[in-house]
Amino acid sequence: MTPRKPANLLLVDDDPSLLKLLGMRLTSEGFNVTTAESGQEALRLLMREKIDLVISDLRMDEMDGMALFVEIQKHQPGMPVIILTAHGSIPDAVAATQQGVFSFLTKPVDRDALYKAIDAALELSMPAGDDSWREEIVTRSPVMLRLLEQAKMVAQSDVSVLINGQSGTGKEVLAQAIHAASPRAKKAFIAINCGALPEQLLESELFGHAKGAFTGAVSSREGLFQAAEGGTLFLDEIGDMPLSLQVKLLRVLQERKVRPLGSNRDLSIDVRVISATHRDLPKAMAKNEFREDLYYRLNVVNLKIPALHERSEDIPLLANHLLRESAKRHKPFVRSFSTDAMKRLMTASWPGNVRQLVNVIEQCVALTSAPVISEALVEQALEGENTALPTFVEARNQFELNYLRKLLQITKGNVTQAARMAGRNRTEFYKLLSRHELDANDFKE
Repeated sequence: MTPRKPANLLLVDDDPSLLKLLGMRLTSEGFNVTTAESGQEALRLLMREKIDLVISDLRMDEMDGMALFVEIQKHQPGMPVIILTAHGSIPDAVAATQQGVFSFLTKPVDRDALYKAIDAALELSMPAGDDSWREEIVTRSPVMLRLLEQAKMVAQSDVSVLINGQSGTGKEVLAQAIHAASPRAKKAFIAINCGALPEQLLESELFGHAKGAFTGAVSSREGLFQAAEGGTLFLDEIGDMPLSLQVKLLRVLQERKVRPLGSNRDLSIDVRVISATHRDLPKAMAKNEFREDLYYRLNVVNLKIPALHERSEDIPLLANHLLRESAKRHKPFVRSFSTDAMKRLMTASWPGNVRQLVNVIEQCVALTSAPVISEALVEQALEGENTALPTFVEARNQFELNYLRKLLQITKGNVTQAARMAGRNRTEFYKLLSRHELDANDFKE
């Protein structure tokens, strides 16, 4: 038998000799096989490993195959389970399949029947085709798997995609996956954070500039739209782009042409645009902070990445994946988390989402001298994260808020005077106040 593609099977049987025999047979067919001699051990392995299919004996001490199936469905709904038994009957098989067991086979199992059941089960648990495009996205969450199905469909066309999600959820990783699954995959993927640069520099980065366009422009330079020709340009934090630049971006998207800063010549471009934001853009539009016409141009397809706490079933999978990657780079002797450490990871709130989880795992690996990460070490890393530095955009936004408050306090709410002190005109200053939800009247005496 040639498997559809490499798959990870978990075999569960309290008879070590039968477990070894079946494991060797399936390994020889190209499967990655993990074994467990009890239901409890199987559940622990499912928390740590990426498993595509469980094959379990029915009759086992402490927890039988059906009890194991029930527990698996509580934590990983949709995981296919095949039950093997030497004591099966038609009523047993009917009852098991009615409860959701994928297949119920009687020992001694017919080789062809087993492989047919495995193939059919893997069609259910593993997306068909080449999944290399999404190899950086580790998930078993039904919500995330549906999102990835949408992303793969969207990748086949050139429509604009807007990705919504909290900071740290992996918006750029999803954008890279869409690019990798698209016909543009062999061309460039270029990302820029629209909230991290001053307006003139952002304009120059996006559209390029001609020699002498501004002080310091000693030579012409192509912009990112040109650099991404034939590929994908990812506009991160598009909600923080200044309104004046939004107008120019809209023109580029409409006309498929870009005009470098200081030039009078348009250049044709062939670029797919994917954008992302953590902001509520409809709310920003209501405040005249984001252009409605640009929003609809960017938001042809909307993909929303859930927060990490909304996909908690992924935490063990992600944590163990990140641990393996970090240990490989820094401390190969580090192998796993203690049970209590994993429970602590599961109960954390993760306001920083996957980015925070990455940092916590890196800290744990850096600070451990033992092969198993302890709960105390996880707790220490989580406490450290509470005082971690904010991102550049978060820090800038906080500075702006504090600065505006100080100006309004000094001027006692006089917007004209505050705008003059800030070196901004009144219109721009009012937009800043609106963006930070400040009311000058609150500062008047």
